[in-house]
Amino acid sequence: MTEIAAPTEKTAPPPPVLRIAMLVCATVLVVFHLALIFSGLVPNLVSRPLHLALALPWLFLFTDRTGFSRFSGYAIGAVGIACTLWVAINHDMLLDQYGFIETPMQTVIGFLLLAVVLEGARRSIGWPLPLVATAALLYGLFGQYIPGEFGHSGTPLPSFLGTLTIAEGGIWGSLAGVSVNVVAIFVIFGAVLNAGEAGQGFMNIASAAAGRLTGGAAKVSVISSALFGSISGSASANVASTGAVTLPAMTRLGYPRRLSAAVEAVASSGGQIMPPLMGAGAFVMVELTGISYTQIMGAAILPAILYFLAVWIGINAYARRMDLAGLRAEDRATARQVAVTSGFFLVPFGVLLWGMFVIGYTPQYAASLATLAAAVLLFFGADAKFDMRRTASRLEQALIGSARQVSMIASIILCASIVIGVLAITGLGVKLTSLILSGSGGYLWPSLILTALACLVLGMEVPTTAAYVICVSVAGPALSQLGLDPLQAHLFVFWFALLSTITPPVCGAVFIAAGMIGENWLKVAMTAMKLGVGLYIIPLAMIANPGILTLSGSPLYALFAFARIGVGLALISNALIGKAALPLRILFAAAGLAIVFARVILGIWEPLSATALQQVIRDIGRFSKKFEDVSVDNGKQFPALQVQNPQLHDLAAAFDRESDVRPGHLPARIQLRVQGEFGLGRI
Repeated sequence: MTEIAAPTEKTAPPPPVLRIAMLVCATVLVVFHLALIFSGLVPNLVSRPLHLALALPWLFLFTDRTGFSRFSGYAIGAVGIACTLWVAINHDMLLDQYGFIETPMQTVIGFLLLAVVLEGARRSIGWPLPLVATAALLYGLFGQYIPGEFGHSGTPLPSFLGTLTIAEGGIWGSLAGVSVNVVAIFVIFGAVLNAGEAGQGFMNIASAAAGRLTGGAAKVSVISSALFGSISGSASANVASTGAVTLPAMTRLGYPRRLSAAVEAVASSGGQIMPPLMGAGAFVMVELTGISYTQIMGAAILPAILYFLAVWIGINAYARRMDLAGLRAEDRATARQVAVTSGFFLVPFGVLLWGMFVIGYTPQYAASLATLAAAVLLFFGADAKFDMRRTASRLEQALIGSARQVSMIASIILCASIVIGVLAITGLGVKLTSLILSGSGGYLWPSLILTALACLVLGMEVPTTAAYVICVSVAGPALSQLGLDPLQAHLFVFWFALLSTITPPVCGAVFIAAGMIGENWLKVAMTAMKLGVGLYIIPLAMIANPGILTLSGSPLYALFAFARIGVGLALISNALIGKAALPLRILFAAAGLAIVFARVILGIWEPLSATALQQVIRDIGRFSKKFEDVSVDNGKQFPALQVQNPQLHDLAAAFDRESDVRPGHLPARIQLRVQGEFGLGRI
């Protein structure tokens, strides 16, 4: 049997002095972030600036750049480290200033910090996100000169700059807290897993599970890339890693190059929406919504399965058309190999899940314990031998990989934080929300389409997490005003933030996969869009069939919605890829769309859940200006409402009597927006 090797990065080793410096800096970064979890409370204006200070060497010093870019990086890195250390050392004084700069030196430090963050993001991920952040800064500084409603009243420079750079807002805001306290821990966890035998375990279990099936090599790519992608946090990085193994395997079996590259791009993109980690997005969502991690996981799992189900069905359709074989017997992992190597990721993941769901630790605390378990496993191999040289190499790979990834994500999140800070300071976010509402005529579905287009544009060459954060800051309030539950709105935006990974004109995952296999990128993109049709349909289906997000509360309701959407997706996928006659394929597509969106097309409103009923009563209470506390028994699908306001008793009784209360039964004189599971917006 020819063992499938785990993906590794092959780069020339650095000079000894540089290598030692990198190891020292990487060790300090990893130890610092793990120590924060176990050390108790550390002031935000200490931990967050130090987070950036430890990231800066990896953005400016330890790079492959040469000439002026290299030496300028040394200078910018040194200035950035000095400024961040100054903020950390003087945090007590700065807290007393309440975000108002008091001295010329503080002004200089503020501008330098912004410049360092922008340049760090540019060097890390390119121009698009820094240009958006720069435009936001210019608007904040000079927007008072813009006529009309999109101008602002102006903010004094000391207050504007101080809020962004020396207060617990702007670049040191809540998103920075997520980066330092949560995302960094899971990135370290993923890097330690990838440094050991866990990657081989992923590949072996995938080959054993799907290798013998028709189109087996493509299905192995789907499973392995989904597992890797969940912890990598980057679709492009995932393509580069798992694609080094899966793409040659598919090519050897005669798979068309466009199909091989498309499978890898689509599967790697899907890893970003795959629980339990969802890259970094799940924990950013926890911070932005205030919803528990377990609830987000419960809502995200069925849509993610649907996505990969649609990809699987698409592969089957291609396999039938092209007679694609499975993996050869000698290329599939044996049962013994699966049993041995799978333990290298099952043990750390077991510790993670045990910590979160059995003991009740916070996700980051549980991840820290799982990281320590994974680090212990680096001392052992699937051959049951202890090799100190191999262990040292793995530890070095884990440390340096952790440092590079943590630093890249820090640069992204801090740069995005500039945009979020300006939106808050100037009120531009509210104005953009109003623009979406007016542009859509106050209707939900046009607003959803506008939001999807915005996500596509913002996501061009911008990592998923950053695109999600910026877009949800603008569109999230508008979608909530139109009746969406916050979790619905955030999952919708998060999914569509992935559009640009496979959708032209800028499709990062496709470009990398096409380049690795030597195929025209546009051909790959067209195939990827067919395979990844779930990425376009499922977010909209979550709005039309919100029951799919209720697995933890109403599992039967969720599974029914899951089955309905799955049937529709199967028909749509076969319509796009199958070899039936064109009229029949059109019929399949129409039938699939009708099944997925039947309730919207027919104007059928689902019964209101407990959450929706409670929101209705709250909205009516505000309307009548006589609102008092309302309690809802969530244990029933259509609960009795305990309403203390006498004027609402009759309405509550009506809700309690009817097992299929519908928004249309509300009194016509009451105009409100219902926040609930049906997601149909304005009544």
